[in-house]
Amino acid sequence: MSSDKQSNPDPVNLSPQDYDAFIFDLDGVITKTAKVHAAVWKKMFDEYLKGRSSSQEDFLPFDINNDYRRYVDGKPRYEGVKSFLSSRGIKLPFGTSEDPPEKETVCGLGNRKNRLFNEHLKENGVETYENAVNLIYRLKGLNFKTAIVSSSKNCSAVLEAAGLKDIFDVQIDGIVSEEMNLKGKPHPDIFLEAAKRLGVKNKRSIVVEDAIAGVEAGRKGGFGYVIGVDRTGQGSDLKEKGADIVVSDLSRIFITKKRI
Repeated sequence: MSSDKQSNPDPVNLSPQDYDAFIFDLDGVITKTAKVHAAVWKKMFDEYLKGRSSSQEDFLPFDINNDYRRYVDGKPRYEGVKSFLSSRGIKLPFGTSEDPPEKETVCGLGNRKNRLFNEHLKENGVETYENAVNLIYRLKGLNFKTAIVSSSKNCSAVLEAAGLKDIFDVQIDGIVSEEMNLKGKPHPDIFLEAAKRLGVKNKRSIVVEDAIAGVEAGRKGGFGYVIGVDRTGQGSDLKEKGADIVVSDLSRIFITKKRI
């Protein structure tokens, strides 16, 4: 089945009789920040790789589609750095989260990317996916519990810039993950912690994700339904990793009061 067909299914009808909560990923699902992250990663990695190359011919740029989706998307920042560098056979000291952006460590490069992202956030603000925000308000009107999860430590800043600071019942982000030593996606830890704080069972919770690693995490966590959101033509990969349904637009999700 083609990615286009997978990403444009018949409308999905879900009932509060069957599910109690929705757990949303942030970047690429609620906010239009996934493309920003990808572009910033490319800028940071390309500048670093150019500095390591002995000639222009030796320089192999960061692929904003394949490299981002395979090694970086959905993962904690430092894990993304480590994963991509490993794919290029580059080994650096891990360092610490306090490393300055100029330091040549995994954490230093991660902090360099974070500085670039925050500069963009300050200059340009954040756009949201209108249909995703509309869905959240519909869910809250039907007394569904909602959580936002993100591997990013910038989750609060992004939500505030998007005008969505207080909309979710629970927030599990990169800061919480570091404090609790939660493993990043594709491990299900952040989704499990979100369900725990919401006071709901995994089987009665729905995960909404656009990242391959995030869909895989939702499936590994034993959640009742996993919705893959295909913004970049990776519907077949999302389906392969465990999405029950793949949509390109959350307007395809309908809530009914009758049991399906």
